[in-house]
Order: sequence, then structure tokens, then C-alpha cells
Amino acid sequence: MNTFESLRFDNVYGALPPIFYSRHKPEPLENQYLIHFNAQVANLLELESEELSRPDCVNLVSGISDWQGTDPLAMCYSGHQFGQYVPRLGDGRALLLGQIRTCDNRLWDLQLKGSGRTLYSRQGDGKAVLRSTIREYLCSAAMTGLGIPTTQALALFGSDEHVYRERIETGAMLIRVAPGHLRFGSFEFLFYQNRYGDLKILADFVLDHYYPELKDDSEPYLSLFATVVGRTARLIARWQSVGFCHGVMNSDNMSIHGITIDYGPFGFMDRYQASHVCNHSDHTGRYAFNRQGPIGLFNLSCLAQAMLPLFDQTPDQAVEKATCELMKYEEIFDNACLKLKTAKLGLLKETDGDGRLYDDLLTVMERDKLDFTNTFRMLCSPDVGRNGAAVSADLMDWLVRYRKRIEIEETNDLDRRRAMENVNPKYVLRNYLAENAIQKARDEMDYSEIDKLIGLLGRPFDEQPEFQAYTSPPPEWAARLSVSCSS
Repeated sequence: MNTFESLRFDNVYGALPPIFYSRHKPEPLENQYLIHFNAQVANLLELESEELSRPDCVNLVSGISDWQGTDPLAMCYSGHQFGQYVPRLGDGRALLLGQIRTCDNRLWDLQLKGSGRTLYSRQGDGKAVLRSTIREYLCSAAMTGLGIPTTQALALFGSDEHVYRERIETGAMLIRVAPGHLRFGSFEFLFYQNRYGDLKILADFVLDHYYPELKDDSEPYLSLFATVVGRTARLIARWQSVGFCHGVMNSDNMSIHGITIDYGPFGFMDRYQASHVCNHSDHTGRYAFNRQGPIGLFNLSCLAQAMLPLFDQTPDQAVEKATCELMKYEEIFDNACLKLKTAKLGLLKETDGDGRLYDDLLTVMERDKLDFTNTFRMLCSPDVGRNGAAVSADLMDWLVRYRKRIEIEETNDLDRRRAMENVNPKYVLRNYLAENAIQKARDEMDYSEIDKLIGLLGRPFDEQPEFQAYTSPPPEWAARLSVSCSS
């Protein structure tokens, strides 16, 4: 295990041409201090957890002290935001501190979020607030616990600095860890700038460092695009299976690595609603829960457009090749969704009506205003519908159909229950749970709820009876909670 000084930095992204980034030094916050660190993520980096408790830890990561090996830079990209192309975006409040290579030869980005103004801040202050930083810190841990590909967070820092949003809030910083932070918009920026040579440099960089198994393919750039199509489809299917809403699925928030990135407005659904919109800035419902699959395809079409010059074909042939790969998206997405649906219902044998059975349950859940997570966890019990619990007539009718369906399975109730409990979480990061942690941290400087949630959400499929109260639907006051693009 390493100290800060012995981490092996290999800053390959910073060796790319300057068009890809701008170099900046982090801007420290006033009276910074460590709030929490994630030992599991430290272990991922082969970093001693005790290093994060060092007196000079905050000064190192925030740029007050010199951290040898780091080379802070803000990454440049563009993207389609709410369907409209924005020519230049980039890291407006984040800096890639450097890239760490671990003993297994894996490359990890170490990014500081809330680090101050950059070339891409667009009149913003480049700061992050405690509220949104806690939400990202907790949600990246929650998604990791659920087994959904995501960026992760190593540490959370607070400060005494005032940051202005809709109101005055407390400034904070986050250290984010990911295989990489390249986005669909990274390719779009170069394409719309007509910098096709740099576009090839970027694609070769991605192949060299993240997808080396594709380099020897007859059409490696097309293979790269096809791989991203598949990863994106399967990722969004995983979101759907746990009731997760991203909130801002702009193309600059979609990862070339097929991981969940940029936790601004997000939410795990409580009461099921197909058209649920978690982002109060999304006035048209573009990124509603039931739109996430199609929006994934839209974003991939933006990436396809940007990658066309890379395909070794005539323009018409390049479009045809890209379109062919895009046409596979829906099948990959639907198949991934169906596999997850049948797993959530404890079904191993495939029958034609399994998808319909799942979708009919969602219809009942929406009509009866049932909790998404709790309903699927309830189905794990072999006595569901038989134990005298009060359910609606519609749900009872569905349960009769469900019991008839599982009669053709060859598994016993105990094995099926265990399998279902491994895919139907008991605990998710409900908005009110995050808000409880935020209020304690902000009002009382009490970070115990953050620590408690990190432990709980790391094991979301386990019973953990001492945390039974954390499965409760939101209290009345939670109806006033609102998350937006400023979150």
C-alpha cells in the first residue's frame, strides 16, 4: 500500500496536445477540513487509508502544498444539453489532478471537484457546495454497492467558505476516482471544430489505454463505437432496474467508459411513476425515467456523428456502418432489461410472457402508488400474497398470475428468495436519507449520518435489521425536496 508520495502517477492524458485541456492550479477553500473518506476506494488506489487522516492531506489535494506527481488540468469538451449543441463546455469546477497506475496496470483518474475557476467555468465560481457534494459522495457509494458502473469518491472535504447559489451555502470539495472522465462530448468538441487529426489522436488514446483489445480489429474505431453502444445500453438498463433517474443525460454527461458520471440532479424513485422527472430544471420531462433508454440512443447518435471521420469508409459508407451499430442499441437494451426483469422476479426459465408480466406489475404499482424498491423486495418472500397482508385487488390478481408462473420453475422457494434478494435491493439512497445527512452536516457539523449511510449502502442487498427504518417511504416533509441543475 502507498503513501501520497509513493503513488505511481502516469499522467498520460496530460501528454496529449493542449487542445484537449487547460492547466490550472486548484483554488483552496477557506479553512478546509476532512469530513469523510471511503476506505474501499482508497484500497482501490492501493493507498493507505491513514493517509487521508494526515494533517497535510487537505493542503496536498487542494494545491496549498506541492503534491509531487500531480499535474492539474481541466478537460475540454462540448455536448448536447437538453437536445441543443453547446460548442464548448469543459470542466468548469473540476481538475484532473493526475492519473495513477496501480500494480495491476490499471489507470485511475484522480479528479478534484469544486476546485475553482477554469477556462471553462462560463462566469461561474468553479466551487461546489456541501449539499451537492454530499449527494454525489453518497450516491457514488450507493451505485458501487448496487454493482452499477460508476465514478467513485475517495474523500469529502468541507470548509468555512460561503458559496452563492440560490442561497448562501457552504463550500466543499470532492476527490473523484474513475477509470477515466472522457465523455461523448470530448469527441463532439473536436468534430465540430473540424479537428479530425486531433479526433484520431483522442480515439487512439482511448484504444491504447482503455480498449487495447480492440486495436487489432479490422475496423478498430468502429469496434470502439460498437463497444460503447453496448456498454451504454446495459448501463441504462441497470439504472432502470433499480429505479434510478439520472436527471441530466446530456451527451457531455455520458461516459466513453460506460459508467455513471456527473451526479447533479438524480433520484431513486420512491413511489413508482413511469414518467417521473427527478430534475426540477427539466421542465419538458426530457429526462424522465421512461425516457432514459431512448435518450441513451440519442446521445449515441451524437457520438456516432462525431466519430464518422474515423471510420475508414466513404461518407455514405461511414454513415451506413454507424447506423448499423446504432440499430443494435434497442435490441441490446431490451435484452438487458428483460434479463434484469426476469431476475428481479426470480425467473430462470424463459417464457414469452415474462416481460409482459413485469410490465403489468409496474402498471399496478403506478395505479396503487406503490414504492418501487419495497415492492420488489416484498416479492422475495415466498409467502407474498398468502400471509394476510393487505393488498389491492389488482395486485392480488397479479400475484395469482405470478404464483402460477413460478410453478413452472425448478428452483425451490428458498433458492429463489436468495437469488431475488441479490438483485432486489432493500436499501437505496432515497432523497430524504441524503437530506437528513446534509442537514446534520450543515447545521450541526455532525457527519455520523454520512458514515452510517456509506456502510449501509455498501451492502444494499443485506437485511441489516438495525436499519429497517431506512426502508420507509419518504415522510411528508420530503415532498418539499427539490433537486435541480444547481444541485
